[in-house]
Amino acid sequence: MTAPKIYVTCPPMLGMIESFRSAFAEKGLECVPAQMTQVKTVEELIKEIPLYDGWIIGDDPATRDVVAAGVKGRLKAAVKWGVGVDNVDFAAFKDFGVPVENTPGVFGGEVADLALAYALGLARESYRIDREIREKNLWPKPAGVSMSGKTVAIVGFGDIGRQTARRILACGCKVIAYDPFFKPVEGLEVERAEWPARIGEADFLIFTCPLNNETRGMFNEALLSKLKNGVRVVNVGRGPVISEGALLKGLESGVVHSAALDVFEVEPLAPASPLRRFDRCIFGSHNGSNTVDAVKRVSLLAIDKMARLLGERL
Repeated sequence: MTAPKIYVTCPPMLGMIESFRSAFAEKGLECVPAQMTQVKTVEELIKEIPLYDGWIIGDDPATRDVVAAGVKGRLKAAVKWGVGVDNVDFAAFKDFGVPVENTPGVFGGEVADLALAYALGLARESYRIDREIREKNLWPKPAGVSMSGKTVAIVGFGDIGRQTARRILACGCKVIAYDPFFKPVEGLEVERAEWPARIGEADFLIFTCPLNNETRGMFNEALLSKLKNGVRVVNVGRGPVISEGALLKGLESGVVHSAALDVFEVEPLAPASPLRRFDRCIFGSHNGSNTVDAVKRVSLLAIDKMARLLGERL
């Protein structure tokens, strides 16, 4: 019997794909890595997904049209690699009888580490100092701000938000958490608020929330007048949570001192993006979960899930 072919379109997993081939083989599966940078287009996926029995999804648009094309071909199961699922039409998978699962609760520590690194980088402008030394042969000494005593608003108090709070509290900060499903955690002395109440108290605003109808565009022009002047903004959640047009206005006016963004409304960040004008800002490549340890752990979990789902179908 020919081994089921599994198409992988997840960039972190693709970066270490050779180390996972034996795990696929042990499960009787054949790994087929995609050639890509961040995501495949709907048009590409409609052509490619029907050729495979299983699909390990990254941040690609797993839309109804893609699923419909897949089931006309060989598609029998899918696994969404990672936590975020806003790009997956679960209803379409259900309607077409294709089982799909994600890997929840797996990256809290890794993404929280990055959120803390970004907050510290904005506080002390360490990334800008590094760039100016390397690229301009300068020796800059900007006066940063101390983290101790600052108020940090964390939007989203799931696994990532809770672990971010734990790290931020260790810096001597006060934390205000925003989450409609907030649950207190023993040992985490955070204050709860309803969005956007008390947002004007925040020296730092960190988004760790998923993307949904309620969070899309939470950071918008109407919010700017409520913010403390000079607030520093971090987004390690999903790009469309922040309206980049509103963020630009905040940066231009000085209401927003600087921003650290691992995610954007459109990825990769366009070469002509006006965000690039602001030297204090820090830009990532939607890479918050990408550590060797996490990628290995989650990829093996995704392979196990795929083998189980296909075993139930074949």
